[in-house]
Amino acid sequence: QVQLVESGGGSVQAGGSLSVSCVASGRPFYQYTMGWFRQGPEKEREFVACISWNGDLTHYADSVKGRFTISRDNGANTVSLQMNNLKSEDTAVYYCAFDQMPHRWGSSRVADYGDWGQGTQVTVSS
Repeated sequence: QVQLVESGGGSVQAGGSLSVSCVASGRPFYQYTMGWFRQGPEKEREFVACISWNGDLTHYADSVKGRFTISRDNGANTVSLQMNNLKSEDTAVYYCAFDQMPHRWGSSRVADYGDWGQGTQVTVSS
């Protein structure tokens, strides 16, 4: 059974920092690109960042580039997202997900990811 458990969300003022993490199980973690997505109030789920199976490659949405950093620890089956200089528009539920195809790189399409966790709320007040 594939399971993703996100943690670490919270509330912060604009300009602050938060880190969210995700522990994965049920797939050979080291074979899959992992992604972070978010869904704000009354918005569709959108891509935030992804990292290749070996951690060598990262890709970010333009809206978070330079502020967010994705990382992974294959020994701990964990992917993390460090978020700095947060803005009110970053307020959302944040989800991690497996790319549904092993060793595929570069997709930012929600439809190419799955096994969604329950998400963790990030709230940024201005």
